Amino acid sequence: MNYRISPSILSADFARLGEEVSNVIAAGADLIHFDVMDNHYVPNLTFGPMICEAIKPYSSVPMDVHLMVEPVDDLIQSFAQAGANIITFHPEASRHVDRSLGLIKAQNCQAGLVLNPATPLHVLDYVLDKIDMVLLMSVNPGFGGQSFIPNTLDKIRALRLKLDEYEQLSGRRIAIEVDGGIKVNNIAQVAAAGADTFVAGSAIFSQSDYKAVIDAMRVELAKLNS
Repeated sequence: MNYRISPSILSADFARLGEEVSNVIAAGADLIHFDVMDNHYVPNLTFGPMICEAIKPYSSVPMDVHLMVEPVDDLIQSFAQAGANIITFHPEASRHVDRSLGLIKAQNCQAGLVLNPATPLHVLDYVLDKIDMVLLMSVNPGFGGQSFIPNTLDKIRALRLKLDEYEQLSGRRIAIEVDGGIKVNNIAQVAAAGADTFVAGSAIFSQSDYKAVIDAMRVELAKLNS
């Protein structure tokens, strides 16, 4: 299994964001996770495409943009033009999910859907051909630093079965990303359930040594492959 760690800059020091991105990539980040909140779909306000464009030169790894906004279509195009490589959004925030996914693909970005803790898996049924990633929220979206919701593990297992069946039919592997409360002491459990991409914000950026945290996460993940 090829595991990826995607630090969320929502927990970084905004006063020196470019430096933070460079440092966490040097520490071993595979992606940079960008939490976009609009104070409408979720009760918080973060940053827009201009910030994404500003930090793109500091990022030598793909920019993983999670849109917690409503509506989504205009911002899909804005973030793609600002340098996003992966764009995910919540199906509840789009009137036409298939069309929104098509907009992402038309911008030559990888596309994904984000499922909140109470969003059922069946929303994926007729759009798997347009999806490269499913992001499962293991907290309710809107704020960093929340605790992992335990029954997310059952949802990850069910999703892995669903996506494995699709892979057997299509030959396409769809990534499972998990966001919320990911730490050194639970990342292996989340991976064992079937996830391969992990968003970690406060677990990394609250520590002085980013590499030590990411290395510790990789040690836990390596135990699953041994």
